[in-house]
Amino acid sequence: MATVYRQRMARAIRHIHQHLDGDLSLETLAGIAAFSPFHFHRQFAAHAGMTLNRYVQRVRLKRAAHWLAFRPDLSITQVALECGYASPESFSRLFRQTIGQSPSAFRTAPDWAGWRHALAPMKQESSAMTSPFTAGQVRLVDFPPTRVAFLRHQGDPALIGDSIRRFIGWRRANRLPPAISATFNIFHDDPDSVAPDAYRLDICAAITGPLAPNTVGVAEGSIPGGPCAVLRQVGAGDDLRAAAQFLYRQWLPASGYEARGFPLFAQRLRFFPDVPEDQAVTDLFLPLTAAA
Repeated sequence: MATVYRQRMARAIRHIHQHLDGDLSLETLAGIAAFSPFHFHRQFAAHAGMTLNRYVQRVRLKRAAHWLAFRPDLSITQVALECGYASPESFSRLFRQTIGQSPSAFRTAPDWAGWRHALAPMKQESSAMTSPFTAGQVRLVDFPPTRVAFLRHQGDPALIGDSIRRFIGWRRANRLPPAISATFNIFHDDPDSVAPDAYRLDICAAITGPLAPNTVGVAEGSIPGGPCAVLRQVGAGDDLRAAAQFLYRQWLPASGYEARGFPLFAQRLRFFPDVPEDQAVTDLFLPLTAAA
């Protein structure tokens, strides 16, 4: 019975993420979850740790913040309407109250600390919605050698948004959008095992031609080819620790393989906020070698 209950709540949550510009009233969502509005309101708060109205507002604000930070081609009015706000004025007022900056100020220089504080409950809910991994989900592939242009982020993981913004600007200037240039991350460090200022992550785009000189800090590198275990995470992709731990702690010891001398890396196949967060797709790769 508990499983059926969770499935009904998950239907409503998926609908929220997929229809931010639509009708997200209590009555509509209660009908999707097959509860009476009276009971759904209370059950949702117990499930999500916040009221339905607050949850909807946080989901809308999270997508809006990502678009403001990473999609300069969208106007603030477009962001407001796409995220379900009746007017740019109401959006700006709520954004400032919640994040601590106006939308225009956040777009210019995001306060990532204020953003993290405001949306921390959303991260907890996203983690709770991640399905447990199983060995049957792991695929073995022969990854081809891949040249990449990369920007290294070194420092507090909480500030990686600034590095992403720089890399997106470089991609736009060089006409290498994700649609024609695969996007990768190379994880040199475990954020739980190093000091924040020592953390390193490479933000990468596949390239085939020469890399033009630049002042952004983008350099040329490569992801070596060879056998890899691949585990796909569907949903929020900003935290892959559970997937990495499953590969290392559960799958690898029973696999007959050993980890190769190259770090974990991920390919970002579908991106939030361009797709609803529950539809984002990330493949996590563990480079392998045959056990001795």
